[in-house]
Amino acid sequence: MTEKSWQLRQGERLVGTLTLEEADMFWSDCHFAPGPAWEAVRPLFAAARDAWSRGEEEAAVAADEAIHAEELALVPADGGEPITDFLIRIAGETARFRH
Repeated sequence: MTEKSWQLRQGERLVGTLTLEEADMFWSDCHFAPGPAWEAVRPLFAAARDAWSRGEEEAAVAADEAIHAEELALVPADGGEPITDFLIRIAGETARFRH
């Protein structure tokens, strides 16, 4: 069985690759390997992570909205339909998303 993975893309730019490690009812937990476009969006993910960890819900939601505004897509490696409406968290080599 092959690993399930997605390319996180911003248009034609590769932000990174997510490889599924575990999934539950709501979240898919993945290994994250950054791509060439990662540095351009990394500060947005850091802002969201920091706001959520401080319990600042308003700032965290605003950071999540800023990530969503970047028009990212999760493109399945198996050629399925891209996922464009999702919530994603990335910290180091760990990513999780729900859609």
